[in-house]
Amino acid sequence: MENKKEMRKWLDDLGLDHPLVIAGPCSAETEEQVLKIAHSLKDTDVNYFRSGIWKPRTRPGNFEGVGALGLKWLQKVKEETGMKTATEVANRNHVELALEHDIDLLWIGARSTVSPFIVQEIADALQGTDKIVLVKNPVNPDLSLWLGGIERLYTADIKNLGVIHRGFSTYEKTKYRNNPNWQLAIELQSKFPDLPIINDPSHIAGKRDLVFDISQEALDLNFDGLMIETHHDPDNAWSDAAQQVTPERLVQIMKDLTIRKETDPEAEYNKKLGNLRAQIDMIDNDLIEMLGKRMKVSDGIGELKKQKNVAVLQTNRWNAILGKMILEGEGHGLSEEFVLKMFKAIHQESINHQEKIING
Repeated sequence: MENKKEMRKWLDDLGLDHPLVIAGPCSAETEEQVLKIAHSLKDTDVNYFRSGIWKPRTRPGNFEGVGALGLKWLQKVKEETGMKTATEVANRNHVELALEHDIDLLWIGARSTVSPFIVQEIADALQGTDKIVLVKNPVNPDLSLWLGGIERLYTADIKNLGVIHRGFSTYEKTKYRNNPNWQLAIELQSKFPDLPIINDPSHIAGKRDLVFDISQEALDLNFDGLMIETHHDPDNAWSDAAQQVTPERLVQIMKDLTIRKETDPEAEYNKKLGNLRAQIDMIDNDLIEMLGKRMKVSDGIGELKKQKNVAVLQTNRWNAILGKMILEGEGHGLSEEFVLKMFKAIHQESINHQEKIING
């Protein structure tokens, strides 16, 4: 797929003086609930009212959406508030019903993006549409799969395209519901700078108290907008209750976010510098997290050595690690001196951890 500026036209045509905002409940529950939330958002920065109509759940038995009935509720939202509407589609039938009810923006969910068959079916159903179509990243961190979805849609003559970064599933538990893996989104931006990218802090966070910080990180990385799940009574929501915010909180988030604007000749420099520094901050956080995991493994080794009465320092093993890491470092442009200093510090911390365990 070539780098096409026309993909950005739909966003530029909105002429916004703030990031694009897509907000609304995770799931449409009742007509009253949908309209109540919509009316509370109509005079805010929200550009598209979102609501899940079909809700693919990880395991059966949970609430899986009201189905096509909810599309009529979204039509009422547009009639009563003038807001544009958005929902997720996962197959040809969903697409046909959404188009029939004049939904303005459609997105393909993370579980659908993993399947080229599903994406192709949706692309065929949307052939030539002027609706806005956004593709969420696949649940697994696979940039090629994510871009493949966009390419299939673009080949189907769908020009109003964009992507949604909602984080990636991971077996290891972290403070996030879905690990942001910012570097992967940054790589996508660098390959296709004119492809609008929206951040979904709700699905990354999994908890409403993290939504603001993730939103700010996204804006610092030059994302074009935010998709934030919003509910008038989030604690009693029928799905994803923990990650939804109230309309009042959404308004406050948008007020408190720092939005980088070009206001002087140095703006472009400052914007690029800020973006690069934000990337360094993300990588530094990842480094600390990985080092913490490494020391937990060292603790496990310390327990084994204590059981077998084995000395902490194993010289042959240590020399083998150093030699290997020096070669690895050279391949990444790192000097031998730097690699030695870094791994000596890591090794010493590992020894400290193991000695602490062995000495009780």
